[in-house]
Amino acid sequence: MSQTKVFDTPERALDGLVRDGMTVAVGGFGLCGIPERLILALRDSGVRGLTCVSNNAGVDDWGLGLLLKTRQVRKMVSSYVGENAEFERQFMSGELELEFAPQGTLAERMRAGGAGIAGFYTKTGVGTVVAEGKPHMEFDGETYVLERGIRADLALVKAWRADAAGNLVFRKTARNFNPMAATCGRVTVAEVEELVPVGSIDPDDVHTPGIFVQRVVVTVPEKRIEHRTVSPG
Repeated sequence: MSQTKVFDTPERALDGLVRDGMTVAVGGFGLCGIPERLILALRDSGVRGLTCVSNNAGVDDWGLGLLLKTRQVRKMVSSYVGENAEFERQFMSGELELEFAPQGTLAERMRAGGAGIAGFYTKTGVGTVVAEGKPHMEFDGETYVLERGIRADLALVKAWRADAAGNLVFRKTARNFNPMAATCGRVTVAEVEELVPVGSIDPDDVHTPGIFVQRVVVTVPEKRIEHRTVSPG
């Protein structure tokens, strides 16, 4: 199997893929399973005017919070943004556009986009601000709201293990949003902890098939803790 999907640095893995104004889907949950080195490379590329689709916006000094700090993000499509003071400041001052999406709805919007589904109806959000301006329809006497599938120009994901063909395995909480983000990107780059030979991953263990992944880069993870809680004394 050719090694053409495998790149030696995050910067080279993003080479030729980034441009101003693009939409980037980013996997992970909190600080778990985020493609931290690819986010750093995206920041260092100097690209601007990004729309970032991610469950959350990182924290002030890590994850997508780094892109907010450098004013490279124009719009966030997110579920949870409560851990980022800079996000709050930019949003409240009108510098940053925000599209809220319920957590399950956001995951399904990514999955639908990757599956070629343009939109779907859900009860989640009906009667709230997230349903304002969206088409509604009744099914079996219940009201549903139309949500659009998401297709991103670029998807950045973090996997535990990959082979040179781009087959990915995620671990535990890192499976939140990463598999869906991987499928909704027109181009997907996977940051991985371990690269193994093709054929050494049992097909039953593959979470994202390599057909969805165009580039792979191995990095050394930095596993930060969002909130450290300890018992007194």
